[in-house]
Amino acid sequence: MTAARLAAFKADGADRYGVVTDEGIIDLTAEFSPRFKGLKEVVEAGALAELVAAAEGRSADFREEDVTFLIPIATPEKLICIGVNFPDRNAEYKDGTTDAKSYPSMFIRFPRSFVGHGRNLVRPPESEQLDYEGEVAIVIGKGGRRIAREDAYDHIAAITLCNEGTIRDWVRHAKFNVTQGKNWDRSGSIGPWIVPFTDAGQLDDIKLETRVNGEVRQQDRTGRMMYDFRYIVSYVSTFTTLAAGDVIVCGTPTGAGARFEPPIWLKPGDVIEVEAEGIGILRNGVEDEA
Repeated sequence: MTAARLAAFKADGADRYGVVTDEGIIDLTAEFSPRFKGLKEVVEAGALAELVAAAEGRSADFREEDVTFLIPIATPEKLICIGVNFPDRNAEYKDGTTDAKSYPSMFIRFPRSFVGHGRNLVRPPESEQLDYEGEVAIVIGKGGRRIAREDAYDHIAAITLCNEGTIRDWVRHAKFNVTQGKNWDRSGSIGPWIVPFTDAGQLDDIKLETRVNGEVRQQDRTGRMMYDFRYIVSYVSTFTTLAAGDVIVCGTPTGAGARFEPPIWLKPGDVIEVEAEGIGILRNGVEDEA
């Protein structure tokens, strides 16, 4: 049985949201917009299941190919990324250590640095070093501070996919941060939709794969993450209050373009697919900035 999928999209000149089925997209905007401006507000109200139920038995209003997918959660209060979270990925750094560090590396991204499913990532004129990173992302449903590890899953509302696109040479512009290389406009993507989180099997050990032009570049299982999803929620909530609608991007496997000899950067015309079991496929092309 296909998991429920909720998407934000643009059609007929308006931003909309609804439920994605095998036949197309059921538009729920008119029915629910008096209560919820977008999916972030749906998450905040704990109403994902209500939208899924409202779509039952209804016919699709749009075909997927006739809409423009948007980032599912357009304006999260926080969009936090976890770096170096797979064992082999850690080894890629060639710093003499392959074991998990005491604490995870983290950084912040801005929503403007992402596009939705089906949109092109943008390579800026300042650098050709546009790279891909396929990741699973979690959407916080119930906020909290100092969340216990055993309670972490109670605070996740949904899961989605991320291509955490990076301008590699710009992450080396300073000694202690990667912010510059991680926040170029439209350099990454999130989507294609969010899947309501209902049980641990959706996250604990699922296959995550990234393909470029059909070639598998990254492949691993979330069960091998050095910092699992429960730990991430607990750790992050120790120093900041998590809010409903916050998005946490949870780390990428080995195989990014920077790690090839010589490196393989993304170029216009490339197609990147990030796929995870039970979530779907996030697909994007590449173009140069106009």
